[in-house]
Amino acid sequence: MMYKKIKPNKELAPLIHFYWELKGYGVEQQLERVFPDGCAGILINLGDKCLTDNGSFTMEFGKTYVVGAMHSFKDSFIDNTTHLAGVCLKPATFSNFYRYASQDELTNNTVEFERSDSFDIDKLRDNPFTYFDQFYCERIRSKSNLLQPVINDIHAANGLLSIDELSKRNCTTVRQLERNFRKLIGLAPKEYSNIIRFQNALKVIRNSRHDRSLLDIAHECGYYDHSHLSNEVRRITGLSPSLL
Repeated sequence: MMYKKIKPNKELAPLIHFYWELKGYGVEQQLERVFPDGCAGILINLGDKCLTDNGSFTMEFGKTYVVGAMHSFKDSFIDNTTHLAGVCLKPATFSNFYRYASQDELTNNTVEFERSDSFDIDKLRDNPFTYFDQFYCERIRSKSNLLQPVINDIHAANGLLSIDELSKRNCTTVRQLERNFRKLIGLAPKEYSNIIRFQNALKVIRNSRHDRSLLDIAHECGYYDHSHLSNEVRRITGLSPSLL
C-alpha cells in the first residue's frame, strides 16, 4: 500500500492540515482504521468501489464525499484496486469553503457531495495535490475562524480545561459555545476536548518506554486511573492500549 501526504500552500495552511493520497498496491484486502481527530475531510474515489464507515457505506468511482467529525474509529476496506485522494481540513473550517448544513448533521457520516461542490476527476488525475491547492484557493469564502481562540486553548491544555473555564476565557456562555461547536465542528466542546486529550495520550503511549506503567500515563494525560484510560482508548479506537 502507498500512502503519502503533503502540506497545502501558505495561503491555505491556516485552514487545511494536509492533502493525502492512498493506493492499495499489492494489498489483497485489509482494514484501514482512522481515529477521531475532531476534523472533517473531503475525498474522491479514483479506484473501484470502496467500503467505508465500518462496511456500511460504499464510495463509488469518480464521486466526491465529505466525512464528518467522528466520535470513534472508522474502518475502510482497502484492496489492490483502491485509489483515494483527499483533504484534511482544520477544525471548524468547513464553512470557510462550503455552504452546507450544520456540521452536526454530518457527524460520524460519509455523505456524497453535490456535483457543484465535487472535485473534477479529469483535472485531478495527473497531480491531485496541485489541483487541491488551486481548487481551495478559488473557493475561500472567509479566512477567519470563529472558534480558533477556543481551539487554541483546548490544544494548549491537551483537552484538560473545563467547558466553564473555556467559556470564561473566551468571553462567551457555555450554551453559545456548545451551539457554535456543534454547528462548525459537529461535536460538543466536551467531546472535542476528550478527543484532544485522547490524541495526547495516544502520542504519550506510542513514545513511552515499554516499562512505563499505564497508570503513570493515565495520570499525566488527565485520566482518573489506568481503567479510565483503557476504557476511553477502547471506545475511541476499538483497541486496547497495548495494541496502539
